[in-house]
Amino acid sequence: MSIIKLKNVSKFYYSKGVITSGFSKINLSFDMGEFVAITGESGSGKSTLLNVISGLDSYDEGEMYINGEETSHYTEKDFEDYRRKYVGNIFQNFNLVNSYTVYQNVELVLLLNGKSKKESKKEVLDLLKKVDLYKFRNTKVSKLSGGQKQRVAIARALAKDTPIIIADEPTGNLDSRSAKGVIKLLNEISKYKLVIVVTHNFEQVEEYVTRKIKMHDGRILEDKKIKDIESIEDKANQTYKNITTINKFKLGIRNAFNIIPKFVLIMLVYLFITVSIISEYATFKEQEYIESKSGNNYVFNNNSDKRIIIKNNNTPFNEKDYENITSLDNVDYIIKNDLLLDTKINITDNENYWINGSVNNIENFKDKVDIGRLPKSSNEIIAETNIDDYYLNDQAEDILNKTLYIQNLYTAEIKKSSPIKIVGIKYKKSIQDYGTIFYMSEELIDKFALELSQIYSDINILFKDKYIDNHIISNEKVPKGETYISNDLSYQCKNENCSDEHILIETLNIYTKENLDLKITKMYNKQNMQSLLDISDFDENNGNIYINPDDYNNLFNKENYQISVFVKDPLKLENTISALKNMNYQTLALKDTLVSSSIVQALKILKTTVTIILCIVLFFISYFVIKVILKSRNKYFSTIRMLGATKKISKQLLIIELLTVSNLAFFSFMLVIYLNSINIINIKFIHTILTYLKFSDYLLLYIILIMMSYLISQKFSKKLFKNSAMSTLREEI
Repeated sequence: MSIIKLKNVSKFYYSKGVITSGFSKINLSFDMGEFVAITGESGSGKSTLLNVISGLDSYDEGEMYINGEETSHYTEKDFEDYRRKYVGNIFQNFNLVNSYTVYQNVELVLLLNGKSKKESKKEVLDLLKKVDLYKFRNTKVSKLSGGQKQRVAIARALAKDTPIIIADEPTGNLDSRSAKGVIKLLNEISKYKLVIVVTHNFEQVEEYVTRKIKMHDGRILEDKKIKDIESIEDKANQTYKNITTINKFKLGIRNAFNIIPKFVLIMLVYLFITVSIISEYATFKEQEYIESKSGNNYVFNNNSDKRIIIKNNNTPFNEKDYENITSLDNVDYIIKNDLLLDTKINITDNENYWINGSVNNIENFKDKVDIGRLPKSSNEIIAETNIDDYYLNDQAEDILNKTLYIQNLYTAEIKKSSPIKIVGIKYKKSIQDYGTIFYMSEELIDKFALELSQIYSDINILFKDKYIDNHIISNEKVPKGETYISNDLSYQCKNENCSDEHILIETLNIYTKENLDLKITKMYNKQNMQSLLDISDFDENNGNIYINPDDYNNLFNKENYQISVFVKDPLKLENTISALKNMNYQTLALKDTLVSSSIVQALKILKTTVTIILCIVLFFISYFVIKVILKSRNKYFSTIRMLGATKKISKQLLIIELLTVSNLAFFSFMLVIYLNSINIINIKFIHTILTYLKFSDYLLLYIILIMMSYLISQKFSKKLFKNSAMSTLREEI
């Protein structure tokens, strides 16, 4: 029975909607003891055929049999097992690990196949003597000549000791004398193996081969028997085991240090993460201590004793939640846009008056105004303030019904296009109630909520596979689903025409992520900006990306993850909190934040939130930086997969590599902290860490760092190993 048989096998490539053929309708069988030469001009499909036979690439039609077993149902894992047990590759481009020594490259395949370092040593040295590389055993592969590298690749294939040896131009980088020795060595191997070589110089192998296959344009042009197969020597098969745990750690740690610039850069990234997280955490601990002594509240502006902040286990509130909450006896009303209560806005005429205050819904104003009247339109508001307020008391008559403007929370722009009027004023009697509240329509509140969402969201704009820093502006002239961009961006487009190109806008905050894909339909310049967008000041607005207001609002108008409840009777507040907790809501009474112990608790909540945000931000920053640094690992991990390492093993090696560096970074910083504690060094911000952090804090931060490192490696490996070994090698990660 043939060890390999191909029946009507075809391989196609797909690129940008175009299908090209690697080879088509191949029918071949290969037996043990054969020394097969495959020839043909460049592009005839020789290397593609080798990759399919090797299990490095999949095939698209037909059937390939291995020892009579069909492989069309094989998974990537099945092909990994096949490569490990059956195939030893000698690549035209070597696919060696340049940062390893000659010895380590040959040893690698033995370690991956379950042998210990001690067991591997004699076998590796014997093979290096066989290919005349013994004296170079401790030399980095990157320092070898092409011919020497090829001999390392051959020694590695021989170390694997598989029944099939597949060589792609094995003598292409060798002089004639070395080439003859390699072919002679392959011929000796073929007495108990199947050897398949691709060559452009058939005369070089003609003396030894038993069979010649010639390819042209993806098809077999000639399949000629040269001579009979000699009697096959009975050779015991290699025993294959999984790589040992200790060898995984040895390889992972070796990989962490084998390229010094890579190690230093990753080390710096993890030091940055470590210092950032520990410093941030220590700063909050210090703030907690200060607040516990002062009893002040720097977190919330609205400290009403009727207010309860509610979260729903990091899931958005829905209408059923609102109905359940308002059904409670003591609940007066709900503020859905909760953050507005703790956000100050500015109202001004841009000349004489600048009035600062927080926002509430006009429906929640249940009192009578002291001067003026109640609003009659959506742009009219009521101001509730302290009796001693300078503007709203001493100059109340001048301010009432005066045309005023609201300053944009996000851009600080004075929105003259949306004038408002204060038509009524209510004075508070208690000095403890100091602070102005603006009661306004839901329409105005929704605009503030949109601006607030912008403040707490990161906005990324992807254009032509690059992130750009332009501003996103809403404009009613732009149709929905479309965008108008500046003609200054046209250089990035083919023929400087960006029409029908797309821009991807991403908004990201702690709770939500939104993507908006818009089609570019118009490009504006100084001449057409007025007609396209109704904007006259080109110099002030050039570079902005304009989108439809509905699209703009959809980026930011999302569900509420935090709301506030105001009770009717503050004396019954604890009963309301108990009822809310029984409904599985998380609660915080604002009255408790005004005393020292509760302020500390509030800061703990803020500390946790900010720490989570910081960790998320640091995760993505560090991931993208490490991804760039680890680009060189693309070839390494593709190589070990070609040698038979599974995806699982490859991932584990990557995880060990990054965890090694992250641990080193953390404990290096801990050493600095220790040296600071015994006064060998004196760094001011380290004193803050030493003062406020305990062992449990360090342990928590260490766990966070290790988890981040693990997730980075998982995210990187998910992309790195998503395709076959050959596909991964070809593409940029």
